[in-house]
Amino acid sequence: MARLDTYFRAMHQQGASDLHLVAGNLPAMRLHGELKKLKAEELTDNGLRELLRELPPAEAWQRFEETGDLDFGYEVEGLARFRANYFMQKNGAAAVFRLIPADILNCEQLGLPEVVRNLAKLHKGLVLVTGPTGSGKSTTLAAIIDEANRVRRDNIITVEDPIEFVHQSQGCLVSHREVGKHTRSFASALRAALREDPDIILVGEMRDKETVGLAIEAAATGHLVFGTLHTQNAPKTVDRIIEVFTAEEQPQIRSTLADSLKAVVAQNLFRRVDKSGRVAALEIMVVTPAISNLIREAKTYQIPSAMQTGKKHGMQSLETAIIQLLDAKMIDPKEAYEKSVNKEQIVRFLPEPPPEVGR
Repeated sequence: MARLDTYFRAMHQQGASDLHLVAGNLPAMRLHGELKKLKAEELTDNGLRELLRELPPAEAWQRFEETGDLDFGYEVEGLARFRANYFMQKNGAAAVFRLIPADILNCEQLGLPEVVRNLAKLHKGLVLVTGPTGSGKSTTLAAIIDEANRVRRDNIITVEDPIEFVHQSQGCLVSHREVGKHTRSFASALRAALREDPDIILVGEMRDKETVGLAIEAAATGHLVFGTLHTQNAPKTVDRIIEVFTAEEQPQIRSTLADSLKAVVAQNLFRRVDKSGRVAALEIMVVTPAISNLIREAKTYQIPSAMQTGKKHGMQSLETAIIQLLDAKMIDPKEAYEKSVNKEQIVRFLPEPPPEVGR
């Protein structure tokens, strides 16, 4: 057993999402969104290196020493998986571990609306789950894939860096591929996936032009593709995808995306004030013919208005979701204001106006 397993068991027991180990500092855990330092000795560079070296394979540790960066997955049998990131900083080595629960929460347990749950039943197209780092994108996607795994009889291929949630094959056949371990890159895995008779492809992160292009191509050629982006809301997600391409390529991409994009779920996590834990606010955009036309005609600035008239399709803005949580007194108005995109809709919930409002 690795010595760091003690920390990992403590994380699991206390409900922490992340463990931070930074040479020159006390160890810290993130509990319900807040970083809390632990009662322990200050970490030294040499001591931390000895602990960190026990986890990755020898070739991965050598790569960390050569480059100063390393991403990999680590599993404590019977407990959970952890997404590990090693990096070098001023005082020496450092690492952050994200806990990936062994048990996948389903759509019902997460409280996801029916429109999100039904995304698992689509036969083709592109579905994006977006939001800032640590907003629960992977958890939401895992629940959707779990739904598909239970109700469908298809072939699911996931491509991640590293593998996070592990799905045991149920109704579907599930293959997990890890970038750097099982394949060279997201793009190469996507190219290969098209020859592997997939029905559903999960792309852990659409981080470059080639990967984005291949994901759109896969969706346009009859596959159901799920992916993530670090964008705040649905309109910005569409803009972000199109802006990856050159001006000459954008008209064609815009047309293909208008036909293949099926939905965008943009989310953020909030600390609960009514009880311990966190809760997600979801913006949901379903690509109706009206929204498809706005994408094709480069009128994404009109998407928020189209979403307001699309409530019957299950659409809602992020601010609408946040206001529902505020009305239920589940989250703090100050955090809601800080994390909202259209802040003017949240001002009325603040105990006093923020400084910028009075200027």
